[in-house]
Amino acid sequence: MTSDLAFTGARVALGAAVSARCDVTVRQGRLYFGPSAPPVNLEGHLILPGLINAHDHLEFNLFPRLGRGPYPNATSWAADIHRPEESPVREQLRIPKAARLWWGGVKNLAAGVTTVLHHNPYQPEVFGADFPVRVIERFGWAHSLRFSPDVAERYAATPSDAPFLIHAGEGSDAVARDEIHQLDAMGVLGPSTVLVHGVAFDARGFALARSRGASLVWCPSANQFTLGQTLAREALESAIPIALGSDSAMTAEGDLLDELRMARHSVNAARLYGMVTVDAARVLKLRSGEGELREGGIADLVAVEDRGQSPAEALLDLRPALVMIGGRVRLVSESLAGRMGLEGWQPLAIEGRGRWLMDGDVPHFAGRVREILGEDFRLAGKRVTA
Repeated sequence: MTSDLAFTGARVALGAAVSARCDVTVRQGRLYFGPSAPPVNLEGHLILPGLINAHDHLEFNLFPRLGRGPYPNATSWAADIHRPEESPVREQLRIPKAARLWWGGVKNLAAGVTTVLHHNPYQPEVFGADFPVRVIERFGWAHSLRFSPDVAERYAATPSDAPFLIHAGEGSDAVARDEIHQLDAMGVLGPSTVLVHGVAFDARGFALARSRGASLVWCPSANQFTLGQTLAREALESAIPIALGSDSAMTAEGDLLDELRMARHSVNAARLYGMVTVDAARVLKLRSGEGELREGGIADLVAVEDRGQSPAEALLDLRPALVMIGGRVRLVSESLAGRMGLEGWQPLAIEGRGRWLMDGDVPHFAGRVREILGEDFRLAGKRVTA
């Protein structure tokens, strides 16, 4: 659904703890306050900004968790699980990559994510207008020091106003701890650098990252699974900008909502709200209004049941009733679909998340998976029925 419309009767998030009951209009993919288009009654709902997932590997979200940690570093984990000729990896790799990527997008969409950083090559032939979520196109990346010998060249080729992402400090040993100093010696640590994980860094490492203006992506459940630990409190209190990422199903508990619930043990709800909205937008240098609901900003939003909770509290038990990306409704509950007059959309149900109608060819992509895995398949550990 791409036509202009107005949402009326809902409470609208203006920050982690602030909301107001007001009408919003979506016009040509942008959001404006006040009614000036055909109205949709969203009474009983809270409208939140679409969430930002700062780290995922989209093609690996049909996989089960792999490995038996804890490992001293990510290289040890990779060596242990690299068995492409054995089950379950063999079967997973038989699924066409485009289908695996699509389901990675669905994982994010069902969690209220509207923008995701895919830490692998951008694939324009897949990540088009009909992909379930927006995939960031303008960024630089390297996998890691271990697996990307051309890190310095990749960094130099990245525009200064775009983020450069690299796995670093993904471990608990001296090898992982010292990676930040190696990056600095190579000239790869600066205001555009986004370090994914950073678990191994000590106080000296975090001080260096802060002095260079670098940022961090935190993936708590993946860290716990592979390393047996995650970011220390000194990191979370270091004043380094931090965004939250889900990582992939090969290591993570599930989706971005699972990460939010795990991270809640370490930081408060208001800080987490920033990590998946405005703070994440700053870390990833997004400038079109992603992560907030602002006049003239891009119309990325999520509607949830209004139970009187603050916007930040709503994230901790988020069940999307509607997800809009760039002014286009992509996921909607059956009840709201009826209210909006939507017909012909495809049903999607994910265990523990909900049941919706989706703007996408669910039967086709479900069929591509079932050809290989059979009727019972899981997305980020959760059973899919479609």
